[in-house]
Amino acid sequence: MINQVVIKVDVNIENAAWAALSYDEKNRQLFLHQKKTLDTFLEHGAISQEQHDKSLHDLIEKMGIDGKQV
Repeated sequence: MINQVVIKVDVNIENAAWAALSYDEKNRQLFLHQKKTLDTFLEHGAISQEQHDKSLHDLIEKMGIDGKQV
């Protein structure tokens, strides 16, 4: 049996506005959403500061985000 996980990304942007964004703008919005999730995990003690920092670093690298903009 194969389990599927469906993740709905809520970027708080209407579909028409989302469609109008460039690839880089969409990438930035997705990054901010993922960063917010990491921050929430840290706030609630679900992950350690070390795990948060490592995951954030990996996210920045994989998504090609300029670390100065974080």
